[in-house]
Amino acid sequence: MEDAVPQETRTASRARLYDAFAASGKALASGKRLELLDVLAQGERTVDALAKAAGLNLTTASAHLQILKQAGFVTTRREGVRVHYRLADDDVARLFALLRKVAEAHQPAVPPARDAYLGEGGPAALSPGELRARVAAGEAVVLDVRPDAEYRAGHIPGAVSIPLAELADRIGELPEDLEVVVYCRGAYCVLAYDAVRLLADRGRRAVRLHDGMLEWRLSDLPVDAPAAT
Repeated sequence: MEDAVPQETRTASRARLYDAFAASGKALASGKRLELLDVLAQGERTVDALAKAAGLNLTTASAHLQILKQAGFVTTRREGVRVHYRLADDDVARLFALLRKVAEAHQPAVPPARDAYLGEGGPAALSPGELRARVAAGEAVVLDVRPDAEYRAGHIPGAVSIPLAELADRIGELPEDLEVVVYCRGAYCVLAYDAVRLLADRGRRAVRLHDGMLEWRLSDLPVDAPAAT
C-alpha cells in the first residue's frame, strides 16, 4: 500500500513543524527577554515598569516584548494609553524555570556567572517546608524584599513587605527575637542575598528561602493575592 502523503510533502511538512518549534527557541535567545520573563513571572506589568526593571529604554523593551508576544509567551491588555503585559500562562513560567535549571546543569558558563552575580557560597537557605514549619512554630518571620507592586500581585501568606531599598531604614519593623526568612523573585534573585547580608551585618538572624516566588507558585503552594475583579 502506497503512502497517502508523498515523501517530499512529508519532509517539507516536518521542516515547517520544526521551524515552528525553533521560533519559540529563538524568542528565548536573548538575556534581556529572559529578564523580562523573570519580571513578568511576578505579575502583570506596564511597558514602562518592565523597561525600568530590565534596564532598557522604552523602544528596546517594546521590541523585545513584541518578539515574546509573537511567540505566544506573553499577552497584553490596554488601559487608556498604557499597555500591560503578562505571561500567557503558567506553562511559560515553567518553561523559563526549567530552562534555567537545565542551563545550570549543562552549561559550564552558568555556575561561575551565577557565583559572580549572587556571591560564591551565599547565605544559608531553607526549603519551603522548613520555612512553613518555623513560621508555624512561631520561630520566624517571612520577609519579602521585592518591589511593592510585585508583593501586591501575590506573596507568601503572612509575609512582611519591605523592599530592599528601604530595608536599612525600616529594619526596626522586624521583630528582634525571631529569625528572618527572606525571599524575592526566584532562585537567582540577588535581592534576597543582599537583604540577608544586610540583616546579618545589623546583628539579626537571617536566612534565605532557597528558591523564591516563582518556584513557590509553580509548586502550588498558597499565595495571598488580590481577589479577582
